Amino acid sequence: MARAFLFVLDSFGIGSASDAADYGDLGANTLGHIAEFCAAGAGDRAGLREGPLALPNMATLGLLHAHFAASKYWPAGMERPDKVIGAYAAANETSRGKDTPSGHWEIAGTPVNFDWGYFPTEGDAFSEELVAAICAAGNLPGILGNKHASGTDVIAELGEEHIRTGKPICYTSTDSVFQIAAHEGSFGLTRLLDLCEKVRIILDPLTIGRVIARPFLGRTREHFHRTGNRHDYSVPPPEATLLDRLEAAGRQVHAVGKIGDIFAHKGVTIETKASGNAALFDATLAAIDRAQDGDLVFTNFVDFDQLYGHRRDVPGYAAALETFDARLPDIARKMRPDDMVILTADHGCDPTWRGTDHTRERVPVLAFGPNVRPGGHGLLNSFADIGETVARHLGIAAGPYGRSFL
Repeated sequence: MARAFLFVLDSFGIGSASDAADYGDLGANTLGHIAEFCAAGAGDRAGLREGPLALPNMATLGLLHAHFAASKYWPAGMERPDKVIGAYAAANETSRGKDTPSGHWEIAGTPVNFDWGYFPTEGDAFSEELVAAICAAGNLPGILGNKHASGTDVIAELGEEHIRTGKPICYTSTDSVFQIAAHEGSFGLTRLLDLCEKVRIILDPLTIGRVIARPFLGRTREHFHRTGNRHDYSVPPPEATLLDRLEAAGRQVHAVGKIGDIFAHKGVTIETKASGNAALFDATLAAIDRAQDGDLVFTNFVDFDQLYGHRRDVPGYAAALETFDARLPDIARKMRPDDMVILTADHGCDPTWRGTDHTRERVPVLAFGPNVRPGGHGLLNSFADIGETVARHLGIAAGPYGRSFL
């Protein structure tokens, strides 16, 4: 029986989605613009990387061809392979929004057909009534922030006051999210996680997608840094996903990284946490070793989005892609004859774009394995086609959305 490995390169978009203008993202292209900047020398950083973007393994799987299918041009400075050995496509998102749950749930065969709740962009992000309810639930003297903000910036701005007053830093973004930053030492990690659980319940009627715990350490703004103890509290998917269907069929779903959090731990049978792409890759290799026939290994590689996309760091994003690409042969060496790998993304986060938020983009879909027939599959109508391809490969019944492209 086959196994499947589904890897999400968080935010690795390949060009504006058909409805990008509705989100203010017409022209955004994460891969295209990173390649353009690197080709022009703007992706160089001493001691990190230099020169044109080089992703030879993903290019051989069809990455550049998928980009052409999505955007109708070849990424600047990137060498096209002589031969493509993967099955490749670009995919449109049908879900509303451009956040992590929307993308992942649709990848797992369950699009989001409802509107997320969002917080105001002008004035206070959170109402007096909401702040009062949160303070009462958490026995807090008040909160700091109460605005749209970049996580690293708001911690630098308010971290010292937070330590002095004991008030957590609460902020949001253009995504459907409520984030709480607090110092692991002075506030306490357990207390922060408990607060987030209570806020999750308070926000459920507002259809806010995620409450995120953002713990940090350091004593001054120059030394504050977020730790690897982030935790996401998501609303559960509205319908059964690929993960639920696999669990119901008696299969194991190995969730690596924040996959368990994204799916509110539904359909996840074995969960592994790790911090950073390198540790996530190592944990993924270990999960592959444990996976039995019929199992799914599902990993989110968060650094592309969290460390580089949101921080608009082109050289950092480029270097992270090149490091990931160089390790792909480690995956290939562990594959059995009936195994299949799919590389994809959940949205874009163009590091050259205005602001610091996600971008509404098409995503690459790169499938490979000993029995996967190479070739192009054009533009997929939904991310749900990815989940249905996995379902067919693993021999379970098809879901109500999407269709297998293999």
